[in-house]
Amino acid sequence: MVSHPVHGLPFLPGTSFKDSTVLKFDAYFQEDVPGSTEEHYRIRQVNIYYYLEDDSMSVIEPVVENSGIPQGKLIKRQRLPKNDRGDHYHWKDLNRGINITIYGRTFRIVNCDKFTQVFLESQGIELNPPEKMALDPYTELRKQPLRKYVTPTDFDQLKQFLTFDKQVLRFYAIWDDTDSMFGECRTYIIHYYLMDDTVEILEVHERNDGRDPFPLLMNRQRMPKVLVENAKNFPQCVLEISDQEVLEWYTAKDFIVGKPLTMLGRTFFIYDCDPFTRQYYKEKFGISDLPRIDVSKKEPPPVKQELPPYNGYGLIEDSAQNCLALIPKAPKKDVIKMLMNDNKVLRYLAALESPIPEDKGRRFVLSYFLATDMISIFEPPVRNSGIIGGKYLGRTKVVKPDSSMENPIYYGPSDFFIGAVIEVFGHRFVILDSDDYVLKYMESNPAQFSPEALLSIQNHIRRRDTPALELDSQRTEKDPGTQELEVLIDTIQKQLKDHPCRDSIREAFRIYDTEASGYVDRETFFKICDSLHLPVDDSLIKELVRMCSHGDDKMDYSSFVRAFSH
Repeated sequence: MVSHPVHGLPFLPGTSFKDSTVLKFDAYFQEDVPGSTEEHYRIRQVNIYYYLEDDSMSVIEPVVENSGIPQGKLIKRQRLPKNDRGDHYHWKDLNRGINITIYGRTFRIVNCDKFTQVFLESQGIELNPPEKMALDPYTELRKQPLRKYVTPTDFDQLKQFLTFDKQVLRFYAIWDDTDSMFGECRTYIIHYYLMDDTVEILEVHERNDGRDPFPLLMNRQRMPKVLVENAKNFPQCVLEISDQEVLEWYTAKDFIVGKPLTMLGRTFFIYDCDPFTRQYYKEKFGISDLPRIDVSKKEPPPVKQELPPYNGYGLIEDSAQNCLALIPKAPKKDVIKMLMNDNKVLRYLAALESPIPEDKGRRFVLSYFLATDMISIFEPPVRNSGIIGGKYLGRTKVVKPDSSMENPIYYGPSDFFIGAVIEVFGHRFVILDSDDYVLKYMESNPAQFSPEALLSIQNHIRRRDTPALELDSQRTEKDPGTQELEVLIDTIQKQLKDHPCRDSIREAFRIYDTEASGYVDRETFFKICDSLHLPVDDSLIKELVRMCSHGDDKMDYSSFVRAFSH
């Protein structure tokens, strides 16, 4: 048998050199691993076989047990395209230390077997030096030995458990978060277990405090005081902190009454402890003075509510309700006063004090309503005066000019007397006269009025009634009723001597008295008085109307007309 010229292979008659001859190359390719936190890429080792008999190739990945990846034949035996022009890979294109791309996947050839090396060198191909096979980083990580944790024995935890079992330090603390928005000051109880140096924080709930009754703010655990530099971002809420992430733990000496303590991002202020804790600190640390600290906050003084300046519209009390409540409510009224003084009105005759000559003769009826302390002003119309009479001021409260808007003082019954000046919204009125009910009310309630005001009303009414009393004393012997009527007529003539209708009043009654009887019915009488604007509301004229009336609903207008004539 003749030896094969390559690698000492035997030569078989009838066969070619390339029959059943295979070139083997060692290669790898890199594969991305998306969606994994443990590895970003994967190195997969393969074998590339080249068959010389038909220039075909195949790629096979060695099977790894329990890898979870489909392995074995990646590319079945076939002629592999080299480029887009239709060329195929030839054994002359293969070498160590090069990259070849097969179907879009790049393979790095790092080495070949001995037969392939001898064959390529015999064909005059210069081989590149071999490279080391790339290793998969995740696979190498799995090959490392498991981490062993050794419990330190420098402290006898069993002795600590047996010595301090069921011994707990109790502290009373507050968490003051009032500086932040919607923050509040809450009370907590901190338990420190001496048997294992664990801390527990309990919430103190009050009745009807509006909070869910959770028993614990923090479950019993060891509390780190100082963390290592690279453990500040450690997920403490998910994973348990070990001694490797903590430089110092909280101990019993860190809990002192009167000092703040920061745990879980909250700063607790310890203000008291129980008697057992005081005794423990006295024996262990020599601290005997642990007084209770008063943390109760004094209520700040009430802020004085300042009302905005009064704009002049409506009453001050009504305007103030818009500042006191979101939905304004009507001011409270004195119901007892309204019931006792219902329909009680004090009427006065007033003159307008004005530098304008046309306003000197104007007279007003000023009415004061005792039930509501309101004032209304009415001007009786005067014919041919050029001034439209009627309501001058509706019912309203009038503020005195010397009072402030924050504490308004309104006009009262004691401010009205003969000669008094009443300033109403910039207009000054002088009281000239009053009706008889004013004197009667003042005499019934002397405590509400000053002696000077009462005396001024009494003297004025006495002077007003003096002419009638003197005339009545002179004519008492003749006819008491006639004498009284004459005195009343004389007094009215003196009071209304300048009345504009005194010349036409007789003609007005004669028009309605077609029979010239000297009498008219009561309805016609008041109709004529109203058309002539006669002041029938005056007390003297009321008395004259009473004396001129008869029982058969007839009025003797002759005596009435005589009071208005010359």
